[in-house]
Amino acid sequence: MKRRDILIGSACFAAAASAYALEPRRHVSLMRAGQRIDTIIPRQFDEWASQDVSDLVAPTIEGSLASKLYNETVGRVYTNAGSGAQVMLLAAHGDTQSDDLQLHRPEICYPAFGFSISDSHINYVDVFAHVSIPSRQLVADAPDRRESIIYWSRLGESLPLDRKEQQLDRMAAALRGDIVDGLLVRLSILGTDAKAAFRTIEGFIPRLVMAVATPDRAILIGSARAADLAAAGV
Repeated sequence: MKRRDILIGSACFAAAASAYALEPRRHVSLMRAGQRIDTIIPRQFDEWASQDVSDLVAPTIEGSLASKLYNETVGRVYTNAGSGAQVMLLAAHGDTQSDDLQLHRPEICYPAFGFSISDSHINYVDVFAHVSIPSRQLVADAPDRRESIIYWSRLGESLPLDRKEQQLDRMAAALRGDIVDGLLVRLSILGTDAKAAFRTIEGFIPRLVMAVATPDRAILIGSARAADLAAAGV
């Protein structure tokens, strides 16, 4: 065998070994075995009570990409007993975040359903003193519908603010050899008054998080923020 062939063979072997070393092999999830988002997020708290719904913009169809992306989706409409305000919640959990299976961000998927997006920007929603959730705020318009939306996504322990961050966080996890879980939490209100809708949603989010059992808050907002809330005694 020629020296050149040996060198080429060695290089190919090294490349294959490197690719194997970088291939994620350890599954990491903030969800414990048997847990469900449906039971983690309370159906009722304070003056808010909910009913289940199944068609919040993007219904899950058996065999569709969405059904492969998410192990579980929860759709609810929460109604305030005092004011009558209604907040729509969609929570989608995917046990595996990879190149092919990644959380769909609303500013990307809403246009696929005929919406135009405006007022899309980063919004840090305060939950408690010095504890906030990095989220995105946007308005989605269709001919007969305006939806004011605040959402956040969790990728393992990261809360990426846009698609680029999400991809970088997934790549960082892959370099560690981790396949992480992902969660998207979307809160929205229908109506033309976007400012009033955002005020209501920003008041709703901290009360929702506080209503989740202390050991389970990390599933929604990551371990560091959940620990900060626990340390503050709330």
